[in-house]
Amino acid sequence: MANGPETPVTDGARRIVISVDAMGGDRGPAAVVAGLGVSAAAFADVDFILHGNQTELARLVDGEAGLAGRVTLRHSERVVSMHDKPSQVMRHGEGTSMWSCVESVKQGEAKVAVSCGNTGALMAVSMLRLRKLPGINRPAIASLWPSRNPGGFNVMLDMGADVKAESGDLLQFAMMGASYARNGLGLTRPRVGLLNVGTEEHKGRAELKEAHDLLGQAAEAGSFDYIGFVEGSDIPSDRVDVIVTDGFTGNVALKTGEGTAKLISDFLKEEFNASVFSRLAALFALGTLRRLQRRMDPRRANGGVFLGLNGTVVKSHGSADATGVAAALRLARQLAAADFQDRLAARVASGIRAGQDAAAEATPSDTATGTGGGTKE
Repeated sequence: MANGPETPVTDGARRIVISVDAMGGDRGPAAVVAGLGVSAAAFADVDFILHGNQTELARLVDGEAGLAGRVTLRHSERVVSMHDKPSQVMRHGEGTSMWSCVESVKQGEAKVAVSCGNTGALMAVSMLRLRKLPGINRPAIASLWPSRNPGGFNVMLDMGADVKAESGDLLQFAMMGASYARNGLGLTRPRVGLLNVGTEEHKGRAELKEAHDLLGQAAEAGSFDYIGFVEGSDIPSDRVDVIVTDGFTGNVALKTGEGTAKLISDFLKEEFNASVFSRLAALFALGTLRRLQRRMDPRRANGGVFLGLNGTVVKSHGSADATGVAAALRLARQLAAADFQDRLAARVASGIRAGQDAAAEATPSDTATGTGGGTKE
């Protein structure tokens, strides 16, 4: 039986509470609640605040035996659709399941918010209710990208929170991305690369060259190794752990990768169904194909994290099924257990100081008077 509006039950041990928007996804609340069931079975220390139509959700939650006593329902009359404009949601979003979901993090009831809803609207609501961390110019969306690294993924940001980024923004993205890689992928000292049209230092726009210098100077303060410029072919490689870029480039790369993966999958299906012999070959290769499918399954990497806010928000893919929702919840639980938000805020603060120091070293007045031409130790 689902709990009412009271605080989720605890057993005396440390409980992690995740706030979940049940209504925003393409597959409806049934897929979200099924994902909660998968997550609850995997993690005994997690409780949920579930936002949406209470009558519908109570029926779905009661059908998942593993959710008994672990879900608080919060009724919301309205839903943010995939077609709603962010500006409209900012003005009239109060009372929606998305707004209520983020509000639970703002009020300290939950550590992380998770939603499958409209990305632009979710970012708008998150910025309005949670606000940016001190010193952050632009928040960023970080996503996991399948790679050849031992953990199977790289981190890439920004994936579309803002289409542009100045050199200082890219420095902040690097700091936040490195912190995410430490807490989300367990990397002690992530390797950070700056996406460019080539690896040579003379290539790229002026803001990229400026960011290149800033990242090199701030690497020690950020506890990451800066490897310099990387190219598009490096995104899935084992050469780098965190790829930094602006939101326009990142989003284009993400959609291109998703489209290419689907195209390859469609081509394989067509070829293996082309004749009797190819269907027989598919039977012999069935085990290999299933392993390949598991490695390429986008549901394993479901969950983009909004970075740079006073609270953690995980954006699940709109079309996520129970497996995809459970993956987003697993990521949310991992970040909450690692106290990611506090660590991120501390790292951002150190990065801002490092960036200010780097900028001070290169001011024209310093070089003109001969007082600051060298590099600080």
